[in-house]
Amino acid sequence: MLDLQEPKSKKPADTAFKQQRLPAWQPILTARNVMPIFFAVAAAFIPIGIGLLYLTNMVQEFTLDYTHCKSIDDPKQRSCADIIGSNRNMSCHCSIPFKLEEDFAPNVYMYYGLTNYYQNHRRYVKSRDDFQLLGKLSKTPSSDCAPYDYHNNKPIAPCGAIANSLFSDNLILMYSERIVPLLRTQIAWKSDKSIKYHNPEHSEGNLKEAFKDFEKPIDWRVNIWELDKENELNNGFENEDLIVWMRTAALPDFRKLYRRIDHSKEFKNGLPKGHYKLVIDYNYPVAGFGGTKSLILSNTSFTGGRNLFLGYAYIVVGCCCFLLGLLFLILHIKYKPSANTGDISVVSPSTSYQ
Repeated sequence: MLDLQEPKSKKPADTAFKQQRLPAWQPILTARNVMPIFFAVAAAFIPIGIGLLYLTNMVQEFTLDYTHCKSIDDPKQRSCADIIGSNRNMSCHCSIPFKLEEDFAPNVYMYYGLTNYYQNHRRYVKSRDDFQLLGKLSKTPSSDCAPYDYHNNKPIAPCGAIANSLFSDNLILMYSERIVPLLRTQIAWKSDKSIKYHNPEHSEGNLKEAFKDFEKPIDWRVNIWELDKENELNNGFENEDLIVWMRTAALPDFRKLYRRIDHSKEFKNGLPKGHYKLVIDYNYPVAGFGGTKSLILSNTSFTGGRNLFLGYAYIVVGCCCFLLGLLFLILHIKYKPSANTGDISVVSPSTSYQ
């Protein structure tokens, strides 16, 4: 005997929610209802924008382009860009004097800026091995790292195009023939430092042993355990210069934090105005793709570094809302319905037709 069962119904249950019988409010966007919203947004956004511009104008900033600085060792006085461009393995040293026209209040930060550098390219962004950067070394790096995954028949650590292109210029700031003390720690995001990047397990003071079966990236001049020769705890995958570089930029022109000025001793009141000199160990080529390199000295405000865009954006949006509110006010005055024509706001789905 066949067991005939009724097919399961696909009809939603007879509830107010599933049958869409819940109470609902549908606003009627008339000019009278909309214009207070626009005026309220304008009243909020314009003062915020003015405040942001005021705070950002308090930030002091100095930029020095050193892309084509002249070599101090070359008898022909060629630029370091030309020397490095002809032979990537050569070293070049140059210096550029400059003058700060005003005192820079603490805290002062030192950035390097690059232009025309597309870190946001899809294949470039993917070219990394996050498990490796967590300290979980493997003889088989992620396939995303190719072609920067093996060298001399050994796996590369850290692998990938991002790590291989690590910014390698060494910048020294001098004031009146004295070296300005720079701090190379606490420049990376705390979350990156504590969560995303860890060295592989190794005995204390023997990080080299942990990487004995791995090659350094092809374009690096030093090994990963030698990135910071002054601080053993700032080496390997936990080196903060590496961590800062691995956080890719969204735009082709960007800056990244390089150092913090040490304000604990001589420069506790900031950087005084006067004559300075930037001494550069020039290793990083950018002329080949039409890019530029620059030093940026800047302090910060409550809203961060110097950035005019956010303040202008608030003001522009506020002004647009004010103009739209004014337009709706004019329309409301000109086309205001008369008392005997009824009010559309009382019309509901149950209103009968006449």
